[in-house]
Amino acid sequence: MRYDFGSDNTAGMAPAALDAIIRENGGFARAYGADDITARAADLIRQRLDADADIRFVFSGTAANSVALAMLAWPHEAVLAHHAAHICTDETGAPGFFGAGVGLIGLPGFSGKIDPAALKEALDEPEVGHRQPPAALSLTQSTEYGTVYTEEELRHLIEPVKLKGYGVHMDGARLANAAAAGFDLNQIARLGVDVLVFGGAKAGANCAEAIVMFDKSLARRIDNRLKQAGQTASKGRFLAAPFLGLLESDAWETGAAHANRMAQKLAAGVEAGSPYVLAHPVEANAVFVRMPAEAHARLNAMGWACYRFDDGSVRFVCSWATQEEAVDELLAAFRSL
Repeated sequence: MRYDFGSDNTAGMAPAALDAIIRENGGFARAYGADDITARAADLIRQRLDADADIRFVFSGTAANSVALAMLAWPHEAVLAHHAAHICTDETGAPGFFGAGVGLIGLPGFSGKIDPAALKEALDEPEVGHRQPPAALSLTQSTEYGTVYTEEELRHLIEPVKLKGYGVHMDGARLANAAAAGFDLNQIARLGVDVLVFGGAKAGANCAEAIVMFDKSLARRIDNRLKQAGQTASKGRFLAAPFLGLLESDAWETGAAHANRMAQKLAAGVEAGSPYVLAHPVEANAVFVRMPAEAHARLNAMGWACYRFDDGSVRFVCSWATQEEAVDELLAAFRSL
């Protein structure tokens, strides 16, 4: 099978990230994230976001999201999120596990974006003792369906939540793709996001993600929380080094921009030369195609790994490593169907 478009997780490490690990492997460094490499990588993230924040590097996006949500909601409370968000569909109850019972309330909305009216309705629900009331909002940028929230769209979602005194989390697993699509990273803290997961793995790192706490009160005993969760790396420099390489070289942005361009090329080819239609706007690095199950099976049989998503469409994801030739070959396979 060819996994070129199966997920951006199927790509290897970007050269800048891998080179940084090799470069920072020499000599000795303080353990558990107290090293200079970790400090430099954290400073570069602060610069990208134009905000002060406490930052920790962890092994996985699931843990990053779940630990972040556990900071914002008590076990008897819940988090509002799009019903297709990763925390709702792909994390096996991890937010509830790390949050000792924190619940999730799924909200509707086209193409992965939360419908403001649905959010208002959830916020207006009377609190009763028989269900978990919301205490936080989780947003995904870019969304699970490859769309990108505008600053204005985020403001309309965040403001009513903050007026309630609730917290806001942003899952930025594909934040680089949103930035490459024109989203201003400097707005994240200003919009009122309390804690951000700054994506590394899908941008070309190994398995590293960064938890960015704009609300520094959330960082109280964060090292104890991460240690208990098994997310404290003894050789912490090897979680931070890929970020250092990607951000020093600008490969975090340029790799995402390339992935977005490949997605646009694929989408244009689907629209122009295939009998299938796009299921969602193509704004970042993912392309969703409506095709019959038989056609999807034939595509798999031809050796192309691609997966049917929650809404029934078939997802194709581009990465920093996607080659134009691969896009052309996939489009030829489409035409042969």
